[in-house]
Amino acid sequence: MAIRTELSVRLKNSPGTLGRVCRLLSDERINVLALSIEVGGTLRLLVDNPLHAAGTLEDQQYVVDRREVLFVQLPNDPGALEKASGMLATAGVNVDYLYGSALDDQPIVAIVA
Repeated sequence: MAIRTELSVRLKNSPGTLGRVCRLLSDERINVLALSIEVGGTLRLLVDNPLHAAGTLEDQQYVVDRREVLFVQLPNDPGALEKASGMLATAGVNVDYLYGSALDDQPIVAIVA
């Protein structure tokens, strides 16, 4: 587990908005490690350079919130998430939200806040 800085950006719910944000980051050579977008338009991002990403977005008038989150890599096996969530509970960590992904036999990446 590692602590990372998650960026949250409120976006308009219209075609092309996400693409414009991704272009801004790409133009600055900022790599997106993980993302989640909610129905209301809140984009949550983990990037390789959160300080530069936040500044880039703020320069374009986006409001950026920062939050420390847990970045977890788990084996892609049955029960791995249950074991990790149990460890978090034992440590008194409440899971407000989580997003993650896995591909075949690659490790599961989960972002826990």
